Amino acid sequence: MLVAGSTGAGKTTLAKALAGRIGSPHVEMDALYHGPGWVPRPEFLDDVAVLVGRPAWITEWQYSRARPLLLEHADTIVWLDHPFRTAMRRLVVRTVVRRLRRTVLWNGNVEPPLLTVFTDPEHLLRWGWKSHGRVADKLTAVLASEHGPRLSVVRLRGQREVDAWLAGPLLRAARAGEGSV
Repeated sequence: MLVAGSTGAGKTTLAKALAGRIGSPHVEMDALYHGPGWVPRPEFLDDVAVLVGRPAWITEWQYSRARPLLLEHADTIVWLDHPFRTAMRRLVVRTVVRRLRRTVLWNGNVEPPLLTVFTDPEHLLRWGWKSHGRVADKLTAVLASEHGPRLSVVRLRGQREVDAWLAGPLLRAARAGEGSV
């Protein structure tokens, strides 16, 4: 199962919640991708191949190099289609809190100084700002591709819909083994 959405939409948060509710393991794509010093890990695609070879898994639909492999093996995409303001608010709060607390992320990395938002064109906040609308375009293209007909797609527009879906009968049935999400 894939959780898709813009930067800051809550992909990892939802993926972890789903993993806990339906019992499938969650593997965080950022942990596979980022090596020390924010350098991409050379084993990234090999690790993604191992992940999708498992009988069940949940992860985030990100990193263009991994997306084809993820799509080939996924049966469901949960699309967090939150408004721009929601995703950006979450992204700003998360980034500031991680930086102020010096939260150690994947492979010893920490958020860079906040002032780098003005000097680094690839800063996460800038990336979130410019890439928000691209997710819908990419998912629309996937649904029109050969993958589209075999994928179950759950499109959630806002946190109320996320909460209702998490509490709903479809997810309860999947958790009870009565069906597939």
